[in-house]
Amino acid sequence: MSSESRRHPRTPIELKVEYRKLNTFFFDYTRNISKGGTFIKTPRPLEIGTEFVFKLAVPRLDEPLTLKGRVRWIVEEGTVSPDGDDEPGMGIEFVYASDEERDRIEGTVESLMKEQLGERAYSKLMGLS
Repeated sequence: MSSESRRHPRTPIELKVEYRKLNTFFFDYTRNISKGGTFIKTPRPLEIGTEFVFKLAVPRLDEPLTLKGRVRWIVEEGTVSPDGDDEPGMGIEFVYASDEERDRIEGTVESLMKEQLGERAYSKLMGLS
């Protein structure tokens, strides 16, 4: 997915991800994150449209952040994404049960992005400066 078609700017950040497919648990890592979703690096992406629950290990939180997501696009082994990246994985859109959940998750992601980039770079990325 091209950066021009994204609604939310992304920040490169690697967080441990845990999720399950059928009876198998997977542990992978994110490549980036935004208020609207994340990219999970994996050689075994789920099918486009798949909704699943996953946990993100966030350094400053005592417990992993549990999220629901939908696979929007995939990069399979040996292919290249529209961004020119050849790392296999899946682009995930966050799915929220309520406005309160959206606000809580977006606040956590915003804090992560600020910590990763610094206040000045974050403001520039978000078009605030």
